[in-house]
Amino acid sequence: MAEPSKVIHIRNVGHEIAESDLLQLLQPFGLVSKIVMLRAKNQALLQMEDIHASVAALQYYSSVQPSVRGRNVYMQFSSHQELTTDQSSHGRNSDQESEPNRILLVTIHHMIYPITVEVLHQVFKAYGFVEKIVTFQKSAGFQALIQFHSRQEAVEAFGSLHGRNIYDGCCQLDIQYSNLSELQVHYNNDRSRDFTNPSLPTEQRNRTSQQGYPDPAGLYAFQQPGASYAQMGRAAMIAAAFGGTLPHGVSGTNERCTLIVSNLNTDKIDEDKLFNLFSLYGNIVRIKILRNKPDHALVEMADGLQAELAVHYLKGAILFGKKLEVNYSKYPNITPAPDAHDYLNSSLNRFNSNVVKNYRHCCAPTKMIHISALPQEITEEAILNHVSEHGSVINTKLFEVNGKRQALVMFESEEEATEALVSKHASTLEGNTIRISFSQMQSI
Repeated sequence: MAEPSKVIHIRNVGHEIAESDLLQLLQPFGLVSKIVMLRAKNQALLQMEDIHASVAALQYYSSVQPSVRGRNVYMQFSSHQELTTDQSSHGRNSDQESEPNRILLVTIHHMIYPITVEVLHQVFKAYGFVEKIVTFQKSAGFQALIQFHSRQEAVEAFGSLHGRNIYDGCCQLDIQYSNLSELQVHYNNDRSRDFTNPSLPTEQRNRTSQQGYPDPAGLYAFQQPGASYAQMGRAAMIAAAFGGTLPHGVSGTNERCTLIVSNLNTDKIDEDKLFNLFSLYGNIVRIKILRNKPDHALVEMADGLQAELAVHYLKGAILFGKKLEVNYSKYPNITPAPDAHDYLNSSLNRFNSNVVKNYRHCCAPTKMIHISALPQEITEEAILNHVSEHGSVINTKLFEVNGKRQALVMFESEEEATEALVSKHASTLEGNTIRISFSQMQSI
């Protein structure tokens, strides 16, 4: 083996393999600071932030065959100890390359859906505190400058998002590091936002500033006249996740965030179990079981679209032998109080990352649950022991995606699968905090 280096040389990189695929192989071991794709040679060079990360990666892959999109790739230390700035292929123009910086320059390619500050914030905030966003139209296409609080957050966002699509098959993120030191934002509107200064004026926006956007009204029949551009951005994100149109019966324009859930089984329900169920459809702010009506609870969700999805998919679901009634509450939110459980900053909120992917998996309860974040050495028997108390298991399947163990468990009924999900999501199994969602697959 060559002398250890921060730079890892990967061979047999087919043309179907994107930079983001290679990043997924190496990010579990540390930050990837630079990439060079040598397309003509079917090779790539990836520089880790330090040598410990590259050594850990190669030690792991010496016993596990790395595979990307069904193709085996081969790794070794590079003869380069460091990739120079002009070698890096993160941007198309190497002379415009800059060293890692907390400000990212993002170009959106193949932009079928409108991209707003709100959409960009949803995508990038999963990697750290986004301070400012400025968007503009240039000859290269629609572009944005995104300023994080720290350089490390920006590097992580770069490594995770460069080359990825915001929506399936379109709106591809082409990211470079900016050489600016601070963004200047004068207005908080659909084209720019300073999240550290909410008191900035909005500025009257004339109609010509929409040039370069597809007409949202023509693309999305669910948009109501007068809906703000930010609302359109959120609704467009969800519509794209659902294949271009929202589920039948979901308007995408609801603004009520708090739900009243009734007919609960008072012997078995608690706030955490309700969180496990309702968090499938959006981030949870607070949950409160009513003292004077213990079979009733209030659930406050992060926005009206997520609340509407929860009503749509959970009304009439069976939980612990009771048919749930889910409606909008007359209260706009739940007041913080000792008997109101606060989930606003919970790391268990599912929509802190992979937002579009989570929307895509929204569905009514099914007989099949999908379990992820499992220990590498887990057995089907251990999984069965963990969930079988909740019903009759028909079939199970243990498999691996990108080196991570996952499982499907099929129960005899939706009610049994729902009980397993609300009882065991975020529980600990052999030291790992597991994640459970419903699968839309019909059989294993």
